[in-house]
Amino acid sequence: MVHQYKLGGYNIVLDICSGSVHAVDEIAYDIISMFETHTREEVLAEMHARFEGKDGITDADLAECYAQVEELKESGKLFTPDTFRPMAGELKQKTSGVVKALCLHVAHTCNLNCSYCFASQGKYHGDRAVMSFEVGKRALDFLIENSGSRRNLEVDFFGGEPLMNFDVVKQLVAYAREVEQEKGKNFRFTLTTNGLGINDDVIDFANREMSNVVLSLDGRKEIHDRYRVDYAGNGSWDRIVPKFQKLVEARGGKNYYMRGTFTHANPDFLKDIQQMLDLGFTELSMEPVVCAAGDPSELTEEDLPIVLEQYEKLAELMIERRHAGKPFTFYHYMIDLSGGPCIYKRISGCGSGTEYMAVTPWGDLYPCHQFVGEEKFKLGNIWDGVSNTAVQDDFCACNVYARPDCADCWAKLYCSGGCAANAYHSTGSVRGVYEYGCKLFRKRMECAIMAEVSRLLGDGNE
Repeated sequence: MVHQYKLGGYNIVLDICSGSVHAVDEIAYDIISMFETHTREEVLAEMHARFEGKDGITDADLAECYAQVEELKESGKLFTPDTFRPMAGELKQKTSGVVKALCLHVAHTCNLNCSYCFASQGKYHGDRAVMSFEVGKRALDFLIENSGSRRNLEVDFFGGEPLMNFDVVKQLVAYAREVEQEKGKNFRFTLTTNGLGINDDVIDFANREMSNVVLSLDGRKEIHDRYRVDYAGNGSWDRIVPKFQKLVEARGGKNYYMRGTFTHANPDFLKDIQQMLDLGFTELSMEPVVCAAGDPSELTEEDLPIVLEQYEKLAELMIERRHAGKPFTFYHYMIDLSGGPCIYKRISGCGSGTEYMAVTPWGDLYPCHQFVGEEKFKLGNIWDGVSNTAVQDDFCACNVYARPDCADCWAKLYCSGGCAANAYHSTGSVRGVYEYGCKLFRKRMECAIMAEVSRLLGDGNE
């Protein structure tokens, strides 16, 4: 499978199954578009009609270009057949029963009342609660016991707002540090926070113990304060931005990212990215809203062309700032064209429900944070382990080849079938396809690849 597109002044050709990326001239681009559906004579005749005589191009040049395309095919870098289907599911089968990461819901409560919150203001469709140290300790023990030979383990402190249970967070980290050497493990912690509870103690602790900190900021003050309000209806932008700046400065501008959400209110989210940059933040993410159909914040079909254009302009801004010596990172544009995930990971996709699970304040296990509160997806608990094997088996079998709608999609080995939670909430099946999200993902990948091609080729500016 080959995907061709033009963006940023480049003619880009992706060979999906080999992972090869080619930036080519107009002649090669047009030859490739006809190569598999026309004879050599037909292709060269068409190229002659289009290019012969332009800029001194001769029939010999056209024939040479055609031969080069043939060489790329013979070397396995163009028109590579898909031979991966038999591998689908192998990685999950090999790692069956091995858990590498937990999302600890230390607080099912929040000090903000964001209307677009997928977690129902932290309650996850249930009761408000905070996790006790005993439950959290057992969760860490569960992770150690079920991690097999894996040394590196990941724990995300999540909510609601985890800083509303900060003492327990500190106790759990201390416990993990006590036992990790004895158990032959290494814990990597992440904290996700809305920022209201940040103080010097939090900053010191986070810089000492957190490998990553995720900070929730939607960009422009008027956009952020539209949804991210407290229970009195007051916006939070003025209160959190100085705290975020202080925390990021103390971390040396590394190992964090600003996570924003764009909605129907701001499909022009590049303005929010620019606001974050103006505030001094350079590790950024803007996620499309996840909400119920008909919600006022839901992205609409009318928003789609605006959003797609924003992704293109974002890539242009990244290139421009890189040339100016002021680079920034955008989470969804992080791509490694020379390496990246192995093919098993590309086809097996997200490890939710198998190697990654979410833990509620009561110790219940769910496939990931976006399924918490959906009773039928409860896997079991941290004391007895996974008892709902039917659900886990469904997630284990969930890969890019288990989704028929992905069969002809050029981006399938980049997204690995996409998010199971988004698929379920839009189609009722974890093997469904959230088509709106697919359109956004495909555009993001085109832009990310173009920006990386620009970096690798240098544009003559570096």
